[in-house]
Amino acid sequence: MEKNNLPELHIAASSEEVLRQMAEFFRDAALRAVAAQDRFSVALSGGNSPRKLFELLASAAYRDQLPWEKGAFFFGDERNVPHDDPESNYGMAKAALLDPLGIKPEQVFAVNTALPPEQAAEQYTQDIEQFFAPYTARFDLVLLGLGDNSHTASLFPHTPVLHTTEANVQAVFVEEKQAYRITFTAPLINQARAVAFLVYGGDKALAVKRVLTEDRQIEEYPAQLIAPTSGNVHWFMDQAAAAELGQLGATTAD
Repeated sequence: MEKNNLPELHIAASSEEVLRQMAEFFRDAALRAVAAQDRFSVALSGGNSPRKLFELLASAAYRDQLPWEKGAFFFGDERNVPHDDPESNYGMAKAALLDPLGIKPEQVFAVNTALPPEQAAEQYTQDIEQFFAPYTARFDLVLLGLGDNSHTASLFPHTPVLHTTEANVQAVFVEEKQAYRITFTAPLINQARAVAFLVYGGDKALAVKRVLTEDRQIEEYPAQLIAPTSGNVHWFMDQAAAAELGQLGATTAD
């Protein structure tokens, strides 16, 4: 990673502690945004790790600590499936976070997957631009995960979207999945005030090492693209995920 965009690492002993730290980070980012602008905007991620985070945020431990009525909820990427499909990131977030908290429909901005992928991406770009107008789209928080192939959002290795300079949403055909995804581009993610990776488990250790310590090779390690231009990038990991970081992990553990 480039020295002027060094990530902040938060390494905990267990996945439970990682989730607690991430929930507190989410809460604090929301409170700062509401204090500054009376609303907060977040791009959610999909997968099993975020599901556990969402369930924690919706639990009695955190649900009353955030002004949820002031939130605007987007999705950093989405699978090209109906909203009621088990693979839908929106559907997962709806069940784990949005419905339990009673989030109003007008606060939720889902990708319209009933449209063809390219059209869905174009429409979602317009939705984001309209929300932030007349200003540049700058999310208060973008949540990300990390695949064992070093992808994040739906920025997969060896896909054309890795080379875009446009801060928008694009459709990408993922060969290994034989399916379309709709994803924020890296430039859009990098406009955020804060970006937070949530990664735990030993199966992610090699990917973490590659992204954080290897020379820049975005075709192989797309998550290296994430370096906010005027914000911060945080990595919340357990010791298992950070196991291959060596001295870097040892000197930055919480």
